[in-house]
Amino acid sequence: MSTLADEFQPLFDAIAEGAARREQDRALPYEQVEWLKASGFTALRVPVEFGGRGVGYREFFDLLISLATADPNIPQALRSHISLLEYHLAAPQGEVSKWSLREAGAGKVFGNGVTEAGAGFSGGFRTRVDDAGALLNGEKFYSTGTLYADYIAVAAGYRDEACVYALIDAAHPGVEKLDDWNGFGQRLTASGTTRFDNVPLVHPEVLRFGGEAETFMTAQFQLVLLACLAGIGEAATHDAAGYVRDRKRSFSHGLAALPKDDAMVQQVVGRMASNAFAARHTVLAVVDSVQRALRLAGDDRPDELAQALAAAELDAQQALIVVADLVLDATTRLFEVGGASSVDRDRNLDRHWRNARTISAHNPIIYKERSVGDHRINGTLPVFEWSVGVVPAPAN
Repeated sequence: MSTLADEFQPLFDAIAEGAARREQDRALPYEQVEWLKASGFTALRVPVEFGGRGVGYREFFDLLISLATADPNIPQALRSHISLLEYHLAAPQGEVSKWSLREAGAGKVFGNGVTEAGAGFSGGFRTRVDDAGALLNGEKFYSTGTLYADYIAVAAGYRDEACVYALIDAAHPGVEKLDDWNGFGQRLTASGTTRFDNVPLVHPEVLRFGGEAETFMTAQFQLVLLACLAGIGEAATHDAAGYVRDRKRSFSHGLAALPKDDAMVQQVVGRMASNAFAARHTVLAVVDSVQRALRLAGDDRPDELAQALAAAELDAQQALIVVADLVLDATTRLFEVGGASSVDRDRNLDRHWRNARTISAHNPIIYKERSVGDHRINGTLPVFEWSVGVVPAPAN
């Protein structure tokens, strides 16, 4: 009996085939994203009545890790799309949710415009929707995936509200999208600048979410990054095994004539594989934790829901701490399986470490460790929502 994994693996293999070269040449995967849209992958979680396939949460994330194994840039580029759909599924907002799900079911992809570069300020945005609720103006950075998107969900101020999300057409002439993300890893996520000059909203309603005491959305966003990390661990192991399998040169002080028969080399690859295994299943444990909270969302059991949301957020934080260590360890050990040829730029094996390090820096791990420790010691709930910018000085 064919499974979804069987169905999509040939597509993932095709995406993986050119991933190393794309990363080296900074060739953005426009074509590969189109493949995913055409295959229905981007609409897997959309209910059947809206044109999707209604695939389960865990099954989807298992596939997402496999996509990340092929190219971790692409799941991160789809992070806002994936998470926005989950929000609409968990907390429908009338016509705007129906419209968004229908568009996603038709193969459309949503990008994001949230973070603003420069000093900025924490808790608000310079980007604004005009008082008539018709036009958007402003500038965003870290607008991951927007170059591949059909629509963009932009965080903005609106009237007296500090944050709403306005939906705009990514192809509108008032939208300027730049590939100026300059990180040393995840270089193809299209995480650069997006500017909006009198851009009309494509839906008259703005999205209002945030401000809840507890939410699953922070863990949801983190889960996509965790899936990317798990995929990197698997890809690095695959590349290490392939490198050793084909290698003929060995060291005079090695343990075998061929590296593939050398017990020490086998040990390195075995450790990498074990790290990747642990990373994948840790991520899937968080998937299960978030899903437990989602299942309670429609029930009239607020105390149980609050506990489940706190557990999901803490599980996501703990997973990041551990999974980052596992994958960074594996992507460093990779270079122990060979000599100087393993660092040849044409092999581009260093991309695995660079990509993992970049994702691990996305939400600083030191704050996750502190949060988990504070909860264990003092029972303090995690911070579910946070923003980045200059924190105003306290009033005298």
